[in-house]
Amino acid sequence: MTTIHQMQYRERLRSAKEAVALIPSGAKVAMPIAAGQPPAILAALAERARAGAVDNVRLHYLLCTGVAGTSVFDFDLCHRIIPISYFHGGVERALDKRRSAEALPAVDLVPCHFSQVPRSLVEHVGVDTLIAIVAPMDADGNFSLGASTDYALTVSRKPGIRLILEVNAKMPYVRGDCMIPVSAVTAVVENDVGLPILPAAPSNEVDDAIGAIVAGLVEDGDCLQMGIGALPDAVCSRLSQHRHLGIHTEMMTVGLANLVKGGVVDNSRKQTHVGRSIFTFALGDQSLYDFLHNNPDIEAHPVDYVNNPFVISRNDRAVSVNATLQIDLNGACNSEFMNGRQFSASGGQVDFVRGAYASRGGRSIIACHSTAAKGTLSRIVPALTGPVTTSRNDTHIVVTEYGWTNLKGKSVAERARALIALAHPDFREELDRAAHGAGFYADTVLNSRTSDTHR
Repeated sequence: MTTIHQMQYRERLRSAKEAVALIPSGAKVAMPIAAGQPPAILAALAERARAGAVDNVRLHYLLCTGVAGTSVFDFDLCHRIIPISYFHGGVERALDKRRSAEALPAVDLVPCHFSQVPRSLVEHVGVDTLIAIVAPMDADGNFSLGASTDYALTVSRKPGIRLILEVNAKMPYVRGDCMIPVSAVTAVVENDVGLPILPAAPSNEVDDAIGAIVAGLVEDGDCLQMGIGALPDAVCSRLSQHRHLGIHTEMMTVGLANLVKGGVVDNSRKQTHVGRSIFTFALGDQSLYDFLHNNPDIEAHPVDYVNNPFVISRNDRAVSVNATLQIDLNGACNSEFMNGRQFSASGGQVDFVRGAYASRGGRSIIACHSTAAKGTLSRIVPALTGPVTTSRNDTHIVVTEYGWTNLKGKSVAERARALIALAHPDFREELDRAAHGAGFYADTVLNSRTSDTHR
């Protein structure tokens, strides 16, 4: 680290209170996903808003944690600091419940594919401020965004952006295209605290059954993307006997990290970033953050690169695994809406559905339990009750605990039959009647042909 870098750092060093004083009323602020959300800065901003010193701050983000939920998104501050979500989680669902009780509108959401969020923030929203956690400055005078490169890196490079960074020694130093030079920074705050921990999602027999089916569709040498939750974790746990797998994923998970540690992933058969696992954000336990720190075999890149379907497709045999909430008899998926409200968002599902299918020998897999609400609702439905996340034209392989089917090349009637065969037996007759009533097929056709479903 040169004397110039050290001098620049000292010139920018502020208390959290001093740093947030640089954020004016009416500011359009962005913060990274989850582990990159800065607790000291957020707490100081909330205090400033509570004192009436700042107003009408619009805060744009994906997937906030309790750090934001207990500070800037305190219900009492909702008129001063306005959450603008690109992906809902537990914090937003809790806020929506409280807002509904007070006859207030739900937390606002911007529908957007994850790969397009950087452009949305820079070009369409016009954010003027970025707040983020970074690892301590390196010898070249750069801060690594570590576990949360996502859209933050692209926003940090917008001309004239106000950059307020929280330096945290607990943030892993990650290599790749994820660096912010100290010369570009407006203010630096120091705060060494633990990063958010995402507990392992509890699995059950259905998750294990689906995990085994999906793992059976993965071949040695494939390049993996895994989503979040019990289902992808169950898949990873079943891949211990595979070899020469690669990773090109939006989210680095504990399950994927364990595959690298176990020698299952070596990235030797990729066509891009050979020998390197590529991700754009990470969320998990401390073992995951330790694994990422200064690891020469891991790289973080911005989401408009990692999730670009063209970039994804450059690796042969890309396999994406994602979950959904509903699938209709055409094969369209609602992965974000439940009980009449926004539950999550599209995230990067469509990015990887399209990118994986476009790769040579690639497979896009959508997996879900056959039922919800303790078995009282079918996830395979005649018609979706929310927006289409993945269109019927894009859906490739569908998996439930009852097997899997490839929808590509299937007619509407063939799709309906194949999907009904994947539904829970308690709902198949009802779904068959709905398909017949909607004109998907006639009885004579149904009885004369079987579905192309693998069990």
